[in-house]
Amino acid sequence: MFKKILIANRGEIAVRIIRACRDMEISPVAVYSDADRTSLHVRLADEAHFVGPARASESYLCVERLLDAGKRSGADAIHPGYGFLAENAAFAQACKDAGLVFIGPSASSIERMGSKLESRRIVAAAGVPTIPGSDDAAQDWQAALKAARRIGFPVMIKASAGGGGKGMRVARNKDDLKSSFETARGEAGSAFDDSTIYLEKYIEKPRHIEVQLLGDRHGGMIFLGERECSIQRRHQKLVEECPSPAVTPELREQLGRAAMAVARAVDYYNAGTVEFLYDAGEEVSVPSFYFLEMNTRLQVEHPVTEMTVGIDLVREQIRIAAGEKLEWSQQDVRLQGSALQCRIYAEDPQRDFAPSPGLLETVFEPSGPGIRNDCGVYAGFEIPLEYDPLISKLIAHGKDRSEAIRRMRRALAEYKIGGVKTTISFFERLLSHPAFEAGDLHTHFIEQHGILEGEPESCDEWFPCAAAAIYRFLENESTRPAVAKSEGVRWKTFYRGEWE
Repeated sequence: MFKKILIANRGEIAVRIIRACRDMEISPVAVYSDADRTSLHVRLADEAHFVGPARASESYLCVERLLDAGKRSGADAIHPGYGFLAENAAFAQACKDAGLVFIGPSASSIERMGSKLESRRIVAAAGVPTIPGSDDAAQDWQAALKAARRIGFPVMIKASAGGGGKGMRVARNKDDLKSSFETARGEAGSAFDDSTIYLEKYIEKPRHIEVQLLGDRHGGMIFLGERECSIQRRHQKLVEECPSPAVTPELREQLGRAAMAVARAVDYYNAGTVEFLYDAGEEVSVPSFYFLEMNTRLQVEHPVTEMTVGIDLVREQIRIAAGEKLEWSQQDVRLQGSALQCRIYAEDPQRDFAPSPGLLETVFEPSGPGIRNDCGVYAGFEIPLEYDPLISKLIAHGKDRSEAIRRMRRALAEYKIGGVKTTISFFERLLSHPAFEAGDLHTHFIEQHGILEGEPESCDEWFPCAAAAIYRFLENESTRPAVAKSEGVRWKTFYRGEWE
């Protein structure tokens, strides 16, 4: 087993990996940029190495600096987390060439699944259904128009190297296609340095369902149920849950077998996720699922699987990378209860989820039965403008979906963050909507149900002020002793993020 692991990432996922290392008695090593000198992951690691300026291209995306930090620290392996270089085949190969174990799949597997066009061909050859679409890149909008007419409008314009909703546009007719094609190409080129575009049939109200896999280097592979990730904005996930309320045991088996067929087609090992679109709309006579993409890394939403299956996915990633066999067979995997995850961002829902960087004046985290909060910040930390503004991932587990939802509502009500706008109030509205409670989900849920309409002002800004006012009131000698004596109360005050 490894003695020391360098974590080539930041924020809550770096903290998550540090904790897994601690459980395994492995020394965790952090890296940091100028913007992250005081970050929580830096404070928690055994040692931390500076890798450059705040700009990610000069720090967290700089392969040479990360490998140098690995060598200087004496690390045995590098864990990429997710985002940044986690799905970069060149980085995986560079780690291997430098004598460092890459905690993830082979460079070949990453590369083959990294291109959506190539992955469509591989998956189709493996007998897994794909969304009707173009088999080749659309070099210009005329070629795109020809493909769209063959597929049938509406179509989705997609970046071959894309992810996170970038380089994606919906075209419902010829005019839409012409105006969106170059925009999508330009966005894809800027985001991924690859402007290759292809087209797929656009499904009006699909559910986004994905299957978690674990595979070792000895041919062992299992799937750990499914996650529903249909609550999205701009094609980016906001809420995830396990299991999906739409999936029957029979469908779960079909999805799992299809996911493993995809993984085996590229000789996959380590943790990975195969994503599907599930079309069960009113216009569909027979519900169908289609391969969407494979994420050759740990997913942001992995905690909901951990909570329902009871398997530490980061620990298993490390074990697999060290050459160990899986400890479970497929028969050992049992889903226990239900779990939901809300991504708590420093964003303003009233301004189309615009980032809200700034100083976190107050952070009061929820707790209690069934609650987990994977957090990467603390009161006094400043959310940088340069990176994704994720504050934490709030997870609730219950004996069934209804209990998990009730616990999540409680946790959201307890969660207090002062100094920046957050998505907490948005989630409170969402989880109270009757259609969400009923499990009637699809990827356009937020727009259809107007969840953002009339979004209330968040209490995040006034909470510190209210707490301070209460504090001053309690400090008033003319009122505090009389009340305390008459009620027999032991006073506690909350001020500027600290209990006194």
